Amino acid sequence: MQQRSSGAIAVAIGFVIVGLVVAYETSQIALTPLYAKVGPKVFPSLVAGGLILLGLALLWDAWSGRWKAEDADESAPIDWPALGWLGFGLLFNVVLIGVVGFILASTVLFAAVARAFGSVKPARDLAIGFVFAAVAYIGFAKLLGINMGTGLVERFL
Repeated sequence: MQQRSSGAIAVAIGFVIVGLVVAYETSQIALTPLYAKVGPKVFPSLVAGGLILLGLALLWDAWSGRWKAEDADESAPIDWPALGWLGFGLLFNVVLIGVVGFILASTVLFAAVARAFGSVKPARDLAIGFVFAAVAYIGFAKLLGINMGTGLVERFL
């Protein structure tokens, strides 16, 4: 039998706990007779079930010794430039999302995170981020009717 990793077991149990919390909170959502079969509990219930199943699968692998949490190298230096790019992206997003809108703020956030992870192609990262953000905006704002605000690009969609 392989050695069990207590870190991996803790992560797996964490997934199960988060799934149970989501399931409990979902059960507290009030339903009105206006909803048909698909109401506001469907998607959170699927997420809760997925988290619980994933946690149990991870727990099985961790308990059997097939999955181990990666040990952190405490002697490794902090990558300050990467941390700076992450901070910049988050700060830009929080401060300017109301001014430039969801799509542009999320585009810059995506490119900043890609740079923090080592990407050296900012034009490509901005293009990919723009497409992802536009699809997310269209999905939530246009298809689901969730108000995400109006920014510079959103006015044209």
